[in-house]
Amino acid sequence: MTAALELVDVEVAYERRHQSPVRAVVGASISVERGRIVGLVGESGCGKSTLARAAVGLVRTTGGSVTFDGSPVTPLDRRARSRPLARLQMVFQDPQSSLNPRRKVGAQIADALSDLELVSKRDQQARVEELLRQVGLPASTAGRHPHQLSGGQRQRIAIARALAAEPSVIVLDEPLSALDASAQAQVANLLVTLCRTLDIGMLLISHDLALVNQIADEVAVMYLGLVVEQAPTRELWSSPRHPYTEALIGSIPRADGNKSTPVVLAGEVPNPAAPPPGCRFHTRCPHAFERCLVEAPPLVSIEPGRTQACWLQRVG
Repeated sequence: MTAALELVDVEVAYERRHQSPVRAVVGASISVERGRIVGLVGESGCGKSTLARAAVGLVRTTGGSVTFDGSPVTPLDRRARSRPLARLQMVFQDPQSSLNPRRKVGAQIADALSDLELVSKRDQQARVEELLRQVGLPASTAGRHPHQLSGGQRQRIAIARALAAEPSVIVLDEPLSALDASAQAQVANLLVTLCRTLDIGMLLISHDLALVNQIADEVAVMYLGLVVEQAPTRELWSSPRHPYTEALIGSIPRADGNKSTPVVLAGEVPNPAAPPPGCRFHTRCPHAFERCLVEAPPLVSIEPGRTQACWLQRVG
């Protein structure tokens, strides 16, 4: 199946006055097909959110390519985005900040319908109510303001607003982290339902590995600006091949009755403005050897559907 969203060797650098630029993303490749959820995981500061914003044109790339339905994704500016690219949507971490507190939520959902001329003025109200029902909210929610809703309800409104553009891909940047546990589970189930029933591809950025394990079809693992491993979710969890992936999965608490404690990965993510030479993970890797200190491993296919960037190349 052809990917709807394709990121190939994407690089993003932030300029700094009188200092060398910070290379937040240094060559990341990810593809998202319709009807599938791709999780992007990694520690804070690894470049996940920057890559998400590059995927929808919110930050300018300095290398590589981003294409959506075969067309280049151009950086957003003051001009209206073309209708084809409007089908690439994003949902942010904090729904409170992404919604206008002075306007009723129904009017905010209707904005996308008006801008894209997807339905007639006469049919807008019915379409808004339909979108609210799709995200599990009553039609009466349209007449309320964001502050009158819970965090989970506000995030459902943000998702409904994205759905108004009839997207084929939605990029979600930590969409559940601001919610309580109950709301997280409900919205996570909603995302899976929307993905399957509406045939929408989703790129889900999250630091919650347990959640990603539950709902993602495949997972990309990012470390210090690079994707270091990508595989179907079940295979990644049952047999992680990269030492960093092993460490992340080992750090997840488990309520299995065995009294096992999570293994905490030692050290901190290095400064992206001054990354270590060679493999960027070698300063924290228990398996590092001489080659890792001087030569960066490429991301290569190690078996069908799996890629890895590690000199160990532990296949099978």
